[in-house]
Amino acid sequence: MKIKLFDMTLKEVRERSPFEVAILPWGSCEPHNLHLPYGCDTLTAEKISVISAEKAEKKGAKVIVLPAIPIGVNTNTLNFPMTLNLNPTTQLTILKDIIYCLEKYKIYKLIILNGHGGNDFQWMARELYGTTSVYIFILNWWEVGQEFADAVCDDKTGEHGNEAETSWFMYLYPDMVHIEWADEGQVKEPVLKSLKEKKLWITRPWHLLTTNSGYGNPKRSTVEKGKKIVEETTDRIAEIIKELSETKLTPTFPY
Repeated sequence: MKIKLFDMTLKEVRERSPFEVAILPWGSCEPHNLHLPYGCDTLTAEKISVISAEKAEKKGAKVIVLPAIPIGVNTNTLNFPMTLNLNPTTQLTILKDIIYCLEKYKIYKLIILNGHGGNDFQWMARELYGTTSVYIFILNWWEVGQEFADAVCDDKTGEHGNEAETSWFMYLYPDMVHIEWADEGQVKEPVLKSLKEKKLWITRPWHLLTTNSGYGNPKRSTVEKGKKIVEETTDRIAEIIKELSETKLTPTFPY
């Protein structure tokens, strides 16, 4: 049974409607060290959405996966060639238009399945609260699977093209990984103690923080580690989708 809107015909959409939950994968277009493709975040978010939705559908969920948005917020990585950026306000406009469509088709539960750390959808959900009948749920998929990544990875440091990300991408898209090209993902320390201790936050200039955009050593990545991360995480996300699909929207939802 098809789960991606892009792959479905009008006949299939009509036969399978109504849908309770729509999943919107949202990624980015940026380098991930020297060994992963620019589309890493988008490709991963879409595949995680599909695997999770398929598992949820087998348990009775009424779910559809929308086309992935392939560009995210990358204002701080533009010094690497061919990085593409959508400003947060542009993302909000896109999201408003998609929500308008979902509301028209009476799909009132939207999961934004985020695959890129630079994307921040919480403020958008707050701004849109009360303006639409669509409930916006935000799921940073790698956070759902963090414990599984920590359990299998030798190097738990880093956050971009590191051992965990490289492992799950090896599992999902083995022909697109060139581990032999990777550097060790070393980064510079900030000069402010308060930044080191994460008491202050700043937009990090990625070209100054990293060498080749990687943060964390990917050298011990394996397909087996990636499989465990992906399968256990998508099992968990599938349960989230199923629960949401089965939950009725009441005037006091979510309470």
